[in-house]
Amino acid sequence: MPLPRPAPGTGKWWVVGIIGCAIGVALAVWLGLANTLGQITPTVTGYKVLDDRSVRVDFDVDRSPGQAVVCTVRALDRTFGVVGVLNVTVPATSERDVHQRVVVKTASRAVTGEVESCSPNP
Repeated sequence: MPLPRPAPGTGKWWVVGIIGCAIGVALAVWLGLANTLGQITPTVTGYKVLDDRSVRVDFDVDRSPGQAVVCTVRALDRTFGVVGVLNVTVPATSERDVHQRVVVKTASRAVTGEVESCSPNP
């Protein structure tokens, strides 16, 4: 069964509509990619409570090659209160992904460790 043809005189509007939709999709893809390029993304790969006064946190940092980064690592207790904080400097290297292992000293027993945020080191 063939597709019905557009009404006479409306063909140019179909072409304009298709081109407009294509431009809109291209713009959406471009904006989505532009907003994610160059961002610093920390990912916790593991943690271990060592004792009542420390927790070890393993994490990866995805950033632009050659960019130094400072990450804030926190230890949390069972009520999600912060019991320890450590600022970690990740030096600039030629690699995009860098693995870090740090020990955060705590005021009381922690149950988890997390990377709160990472930002460029000026």
